[in-house]
Amino acid sequence: MQMLLASERRVTRRAAIVECQAVRERGFRLLGTRAIDLSIDGMLVLTSARALTGEPVIVSFRLPDTDLWIDATATIARTVHGRREGDPGRAVGLRFDPLDSASARRLRAALERFPPTYPYRAPRVDYAATAAMIALS
Repeated sequence: MQMLLASERRVTRRAAIVECQAVRERGFRLLGTRAIDLSIDGMLVLTSARALTGEPVIVSFRLPDTDLWIDATATIARTVHGRREGDPGRAVGLRFDPLDSASARRLRAALERFPPTYPYRAPRVDYAATAAMIALS
């Protein structure tokens, strides 16, 4: 029997290491200067700071392999504490607020050259979809 895997991502994350500056809105404290994956919806930024999910962030990042910078606002969607095997260390996952159309277009074009990220952990099983598939057979 084959289990169906959960597909939780709307867009593919790309293995693009980019220079950035992610700063908390509250207190303007620097969170990080390097992102290790990027998509049109967000980025994973390495950090040594403690951060809370839901905090608003201002981020500027350089488009991969260009001299163009994009300024955006974002929210911390998740924190990676670096405790699991394969974790890149402490990091924060940022979800961008909607980018303007020109920035989104440029980012999408720049990311096409990069491979998808390798998942740090196994995908979750979608038990409800698996049970529905079994019921239909």
